[in-house]
Formats: sequence, C-alpha cells, structure tokens
Amino acid sequence: MKIRPEDIENPQLYGHLVGAVQPRPIAFASTVDNDGKVNLSPFSFFNVFSAKPPILVFSPVRRGRDGTVKDTLINVQQNAEVVISVVNYNMVQQMSLASTEYATGVDEFVKSGLTAVKSELVKPPRVAESPVQFECKVIDIKELGDNGGAGSLVICEVVMIHIDDQILDENDSIDPFKIDTVARMGGNWYCRSKDAMFEVEKPTRNHGVGVDALPEHARNSEVLTGNDLGRLGNLSEIPEDDEVLAFAKAENLSHLNTKDKHKKAKELIAKNQIADAWKILLS
Repeated sequence: MKIRPEDIENPQLYGHLVGAVQPRPIAFASTVDNDGKVNLSPFSFFNVFSAKPPILVFSPVRRGRDGTVKDTLINVQQNAEVVISVVNYNMVQQMSLASTEYATGVDEFVKSGLTAVKSELVKPPRVAESPVQFECKVIDIKELGDNGGAGSLVICEVVMIHIDDQILDENDSIDPFKIDTVARMGGNWYCRSKDAMFEVEKPTRNHGVGVDALPEHARNSEVLTGNDLGRLGNLSEIPEDDEVLAFAKAENLSHLNTKDKHKKAKELIAKNQIADAWKILLS
C-alpha cells in the first residue's frame, strides 16, 4: 500500500499514523484558565526531547470535525504553566474517563475521581495518584496548522519533579517494573509496559565489528534472524584463527553442513555465547 496524505480523509490518515507510531507514552496535562478553573486532559502525542534543559513536548490536536482547539491549548496560551503527570496502570481507566470532552469549565479531576494536589512552583495542580509529576513552564507553542487534525506543539521546561519513593530501586533510580506505565496503541488498545518489556544490551563502547564483518553465508542465512545478526555484530573483536580451529576441533564441527552450523550458532546466541557462535560461523 502506498498513500499520499492528501489523498485520504483525515480519520483514515489519523488511524494510520497512530496505528503505526506505537506504543506512545501518555501525559496527563493539568492547566488553569484565567479564572483559575482547572482542566485535566491526557495526551499520547507526547515525549521528552531534552535533558539539559529538561524539555517535555505534548500536542493538543484540533478537533477533526470543526478545527476548534481544546481547553488545554487555550489555558496554556493564557497561563504558560502546566503539570505533566505520568499515567500508569493503576489509573488507566480514570485517564480514559478524563479524556471525555466535558463542557469548558468542568473539572476532570472531579469527574475522573483523581486527586488534585497543590504544586510548588506553578499554578496547575498535580495528579496525586501519578507516580511521577513534572511541574513545567511553557516556553513556546508551535502551531502546526488551523485545520481539523492539526496539532500545536506545547514545549515545556521542567522546573520541579515529584517522584513516588515506592517506584525507586535500591539505587534511587526509577524501576521500570514498579512504575508500571501504560502506553497508547491504535484504536481502543493500550499496552502495559511491564508485561511487554525485554532487555537489549547497549552497543559495546569499544564499537561492535558490525554485521558486515560476518561471512557472507551467515549474512544471507535462512536460519539466523536480523536480531541474531545484530547481536553477532555487537561483538567488539572477531575471534582469532587459532581460537576458531581449537573450538571446531573440541566441538567436532567438521561434520556439520552450513545450515547446521547456523542452527548451532543460533542456539549459542540464545545462551548469550556470542563469541562461540562466531567461532562456529567462521569454522
């Protein structure tokens, strides 16, 4: 399928975008208007974009039916402050309820049953149930269009962070299992991060030799996957010829054909014995 965005209707285009760009973290944005009335709304067009300075960005999207803007955008235009509260599994249903388009002036804290607590440096309240809350100053708003579906990038600088001690590990770092965040998928679907996590070692600091260093038969293998090749390419040094010969003799590899060698290498990769997998492929 090939699609030019201008050739399809907005709902279908939106569906392709959010169906492909997933999972997306969810920001609870709390804001206040000029009269001090509080608004709370979740956004999955959201992420962190800088550490020094600490910058978070979220994007309220204009309503598709008429191009009107949401209360959150109006509020940050009037008062350049916002609290970003992280959404986790324990509050996902209340988050969904808070996404209801209530009339302007209706307090979503009250409707969703979430607890508003006073912030220290900004006017909008924090979500007490959230495991991490960021008090922010809005430093810029970038309008991306005025038609239905157009977003507005709300660029926020973090001025205070509140972290629930219960989600910290022994090193005072955030434990990804304890924080138990959720993420937005397409349609009505979400995912629970701690049920979906897996670990990938960072590239070696000594620089991996790369997939291109593997023998051609390994690169074109019908057995080894792209993930297998990636792990092989992350090895910092190719085994020496004498190591390969000694390993091949010890393991009696001479009787194996190429496909069998690939299968055995794959088994070793699964056991994280990457150097030995290389020796099989080089034998």
